[in-house]
Amino acid sequence: MNKIKVLHIIKSLGRGGAEMLLPETLKIHTTSKFEFHYIYFLPWKDQMVSSLEEAGGKVTCFSASNNIKLLQQYSRVIDYCKTNTIDIIHCHLPWAGFLGRLVFAKTKVPVVYTEHNMQERYHIATKKINQFTFNSQSLALGVSEDVTNSIKNNINPKIPVKTLLNGANTDTFRRDPDLGIKIKRELSISKDALVIGNVAVFRFQKRLVEWLQVFKKIETKNPNVYGIIVGAGPLEEEIIQELKRLKLEKKVKFTGLQTDVKPYFSAMDIFMMSSSFEGLPIALLEAMSMECAVVSTDAGGIKEVIRDEQDGLMCKIGEWEKLSGLCQVLIDDPEKLLELKKAARERAVNSFSLKRMVDSLEDIYGSLVSEGVKE
Repeated sequence: MNKIKVLHIIKSLGRGGAEMLLPETLKIHTTSKFEFHYIYFLPWKDQMVSSLEEAGGKVTCFSASNNIKLLQQYSRVIDYCKTNTIDIIHCHLPWAGFLGRLVFAKTKVPVVYTEHNMQERYHIATKKINQFTFNSQSLALGVSEDVTNSIKNNINPKIPVKTLLNGANTDTFRRDPDLGIKIKRELSISKDALVIGNVAVFRFQKRLVEWLQVFKKIETKNPNVYGIIVGAGPLEEEIIQELKRLKLEKKVKFTGLQTDVKPYFSAMDIFMMSSSFEGLPIALLEAMSMECAVVSTDAGGIKEVIRDEQDGLMCKIGEWEKLSGLCQVLIDDPEKLLELKKAARERAVNSFSLKRMVDSLEDIYGSLVSEGVKE
């Protein structure tokens, strides 16, 4: 039996949540039945390329400096599909989705689109193009019920829209205390310090300026608390300025982009998110799998993952200042901190494992190919 050839199309392969899922899912896909190809367009955002290639993926960059030039690559993508006899195209995020729909219109190769964000959060032009083109594909997947409902409410699509919750590779994302100690040493953090962390692209919805303000309140009362923020992004200069204004240069450590975040999760005791909106953040699921206690706003899909007081502690999006008090509860009660660390891991393993997500994707791919054969 020939392998089903799946082509993933995504704008970049930098360290974003959607991008990071690709090598993680590839590691546990049934490669005896499926062959995976990847096309991306921003050559300077290639942090995930080596991980994909090491896992057996075939990666190609069709360089495009802006979104219009990205769409103009559709004929090259069509040629790629014909040359490599691609059976399924799986697109991630809007502009890759728009291109995939152009290819679908020309070739009728089944196209699956995964939506990671709420429609309300997109630029009006992106929303309009999404509405106009959405039915020119086979199936859409929302990464949370919030995202799926947003698609239905804003687009009212005629194609099927299903929810497929994101997952974390709970087999590989396991806490390693030795690695945590090593990272603390490298970052000049004392071995017995409590660490509050975050892993994020530096975009406005992550509210990292507010994150630093919350941390300042915590640190003022608790001198042996440190912060670690892993990531980079367009708001980096603004965030660093706030770090300096708050005089936190010695207490919050910025690591930049990291291909392997597991050592940093191993150093964190509390994973704190101050987001104003989310789909279903991969970093949250990875942190939970790594036994980080979660303190977060209830943005988007986060409230589908965290059951307040059971798997973590949450506050309303507009009440982000309460995050400092929630962290203080765990600082003052080490037993509760340990309890929520274990609960986070248990929740990730039982309800958000990547294996569950991959099995569902393979069923979807197989069904679409079978439907095409029948036609």
